[in-house]
Amino acid sequence: MSAPKIKFDLQIKYGSEYGPDEERAVLEVLRQGAPTSGEACIQFEKEFAAYCGTAHARAVSNGTAALFLSLVGLGIKPGDRILTTPMTWIATAAAGVTLGAEVDFVDIDPETCNLDARQLEAKITPNTKAILPVHLYGQCCDMDAILAIAQRHGVAVVEDACHAVGAEYKGRKAGSMGATGCFSFHEQKNISTLGEGGMVVTNDPAVFERIALYRSHCTRVYGSSTKYCSLDETRFPMGQRFWWQDFDDCGYNFRLTDVQGAVGSVQLRKLDALNQRRIDNAAYISAGLRDVPGITLPTVRPGGKHVFHLYPIQIDPAQFGRTKDDFIYAMLHERGVKVGTHYTPLHYTTAFQNRGFRKGQFPVAEAVAERLVTLPINPRQPREALDHLIASVRSLRRG
Repeated sequence: MSAPKIKFDLQIKYGSEYGPDEERAVLEVLRQGAPTSGEACIQFEKEFAAYCGTAHARAVSNGTAALFLSLVGLGIKPGDRILTTPMTWIATAAAGVTLGAEVDFVDIDPETCNLDARQLEAKITPNTKAILPVHLYGQCCDMDAILAIAQRHGVAVVEDACHAVGAEYKGRKAGSMGATGCFSFHEQKNISTLGEGGMVVTNDPAVFERIALYRSHCTRVYGSSTKYCSLDETRFPMGQRFWWQDFDDCGYNFRLTDVQGAVGSVQLRKLDALNQRRIDNAAYISAGLRDVPGITLPTVRPGGKHVFHLYPIQIDPAQFGRTKDDFIYAMLHERGVKVGTHYTPLHYTTAFQNRGFRKGQFPVAEAVAERLVTLPINPRQPREALDHLIASVRSLRRG
């Protein structure tokens, strides 16, 4: 059977939306020569820090770079230990691995799919230097519990808020509670900067200094202002009073372009409205599927703001009459709707099997992964699209 042609957006590919304001921002920067990390990026950083309620923000090339630079800023080195969740994109764990750190996982809360804070403390050792909670699907982790445990053990917390720009936990913005917060502006995220982009936020000036340096080759330019360098633009080495370029260390190039920064500022102004549309769409889907046997809907914990980067459901084959794989196939080929599988637990992957992990170590994540699918949700979906999505899910139940 061929899938029906659906006019409205029921795919997962694009998370945000662009319009005339973004077009004007792009053209304005093009007329200025389209620089890298210039005034438009600096303005975006200031606005983003203010939005999150943090002292500093630095725009970077993507969310992976934000995670990596956060660990660099915290001085993570070979032999250090990092804890995160097995239910996340590989970038969360890879940020530590690529720095030579040992990465271990903490099993998940079966309701939210976030790292289970109740299992965290037992995993901490003297070598543990950082905890990376992931605000999965757009809902914040139990940050009070995580931060309290981290403080007791002198461990830094790096928030992976790549799914959760604009989300809140007890009145605090996602990303603002840990030592750093990391964001992604990939094309699938709640706001985007032309397909890729990211941001690191922090209240710690020393951590920000290191992030700022390592983002751009650890460059300092003395005697002349520079858009790339760290906070310190005034020191003159060796008593020289002319333009001087120096490198504190061997760093990286994780800069964002001004075209992207300009678009980011426009997207940030739209963020709360875009997120509200996601929240409204999620509520509509939940109302339409609440009585379907064999489907577990996403849990929204009280006291927070879930911004629904994704809409996860869990399918019980015995009650729904279909396995997860059968459901995914039928949704695409019979109903024309592509659903996702976010995520395969990282300890199943070759990268972490080669590092000694085995099936059976994180039973909650494994059980959830057997049932989990993510339905398409974005701010462009009209009610006809949501109705088709709901009807499609309902129609596939057997029994």
